[in-house]
Amino acid sequence: MGKFKNIFGSKIDNTRIIPITLKITLAFTLFLITSNLITNYINITFNRVELVNLMKELMVKDLKELYNYANIQKEIFTFNNDTDAAIDNMMKKGISQFKNKKSIAAGYYISGKKFFQSTATGIESNQLITDTELFKTLLDKQKENATEGGLTFQFDNKKYIGVYKYNPAWDMYIIRGEQLTEFYSKTWVIFRNISIIIFVLSLICAVTGIFILQYILRFVEVITQAIIAMIDTQKMDLIDLKGATNDDITFLGTAFNSLSSSINNLLSIFLKFVNKDIALKAYKDKVIKLEGTQKELTILFSDIKSFTFMTETLGIDIIKLLNLHYERAIHKILNNNGVIGSIIGDALLAVFGAFDENKPEKSSDALKAAYQIQMVAESLRQKISEKEKELLKERGYITAIEKRIFQAVMLEVGVGIDGGSVFYGNIGSSERMTNTVIGDNVNSASRLEGLTRIYKISVICSEYIMNDYLKEVDETEYYFLHIDIVQVKGKTEGKKVYWPIKITEVDSSMRNAIDFFTKGLQLYFEGDWEAAYSFFKQSALPVSNVFIERTANNKSPDGWNGIWTMTTK
Repeated sequence: MGKFKNIFGSKIDNTRIIPITLKITLAFTLFLITSNLITNYINITFNRVELVNLMKELMVKDLKELYNYANIQKEIFTFNNDTDAAIDNMMKKGISQFKNKKSIAAGYYISGKKFFQSTATGIESNQLITDTELFKTLLDKQKENATEGGLTFQFDNKKYIGVYKYNPAWDMYIIRGEQLTEFYSKTWVIFRNISIIIFVLSLICAVTGIFILQYILRFVEVITQAIIAMIDTQKMDLIDLKGATNDDITFLGTAFNSLSSSINNLLSIFLKFVNKDIALKAYKDKVIKLEGTQKELTILFSDIKSFTFMTETLGIDIIKLLNLHYERAIHKILNNNGVIGSIIGDALLAVFGAFDENKPEKSSDALKAAYQIQMVAESLRQKISEKEKELLKERGYITAIEKRIFQAVMLEVGVGIDGGSVFYGNIGSSERMTNTVIGDNVNSASRLEGLTRIYKISVICSEYIMNDYLKEVDETEYYFLHIDIVQVKGKTEGKKVYWPIKITEVDSSMRNAIDFFTKGLQLYFEGDWEAAYSFFKQSALPVSNVFIERTANNKSPDGWNGIWTMTTK
């Protein structure tokens, strides 16, 4: 595991461990910069108010000069009656007062008609003050006998602030204004310059702060390096805190040492269990007790068919075949949220729904796992069949012993699925425990698996599984074919059993076979075995052969109630 250090901390493979000192410094610097910028902005905002007032005072001065100049032009007008000359002189006077590029001076009648208007860039006759709110305000002020004051208005789609004064000589309002955007731009320049200074000072403080914090938090690196070493060795150990100061960092190291001791204790407990749910519970509770609870679970039981023949043929090599099968089959169960309850030779018990009681897909997961187990077995059979063909092609013959061996390894698996309320928990002693599931439904799953040999199908489930699955999903992936009502050995009541057929496998031919079988089964339950026999004969389903044998004499037993009683397990 490669490592290297730089100013940004250590790097382990492709993951960088950022020093806490750098994070704290960056966070504090960001906070400092933000607070200073906000303070700077607030300060400028307050100063703008004073600057606006100062600007108004200057505009009032200009307005008075322009007002007096307009009166002079009125007196001149009385002698020469030259309106254009008066307007031209007043516009030039306004321009002479401007210090900004967007300044404006104008004279407007109360009706909104322009008398004169000038801007800092020159006389712009095409752009007029068309702000109706402005003239409405002036009209209201006139009614209140207010002849002068401050105002805001829109000009050239920009907001202006200004002052006005009514000139009775010309019967017009003289307006002097400045664009707010232009005025505020100067304050933004100040804000920018101050912000640059803030950034530079903050950077200096940040660099200094890194060195100070590195010393204060030096034991953070000690703890970090110790944890990295533990990751390398995959072994929990205690951190050496000798010489550490009495602060939160030392407490963190002490807490980690306590956690390390607890995890080492849990690791010894994990050796007694292999199931994921038990490991999670051990990690959470830090202790495992001999206890259990009633849970609503789905039970899957699988068994390898013709195991006695396989054992007699393969001898000790049967272990290799079992491991090859279980390696893949158990993987499929675990991938579908299953828990391995037990493995006894050729039989495997799995539980679904143990991880999360609120997870509703336990029966759906069990059905997926059941068919994936069948795919595992089928894949193995295909490979064995290919090997047999290769050997036959290579040598031209296969000996009787080899033929027997090939037959023995052509592994077939039956799966029975049932569910309901069961006991799920730990049994054993304080020295050695095992996780188990106990209940009538567990035995039932085993009995259902046994029925796969009789009905010649790979998967059989109970009515509980069908109903539970249909509640779990919006769109079913299986067609549940009712195949019989069976009273297994040791039970006094009959149980409906179903064959979950993948929807993708139900073509028109199979649909016809299902229809014939379903009609025959109904007649079979009603006791009309003669009619049922004819329908079973027309069905191509493998399960039909059982009923053909039962109904061959065309007569149901006396007292027939539709339940078939099994005499063997």
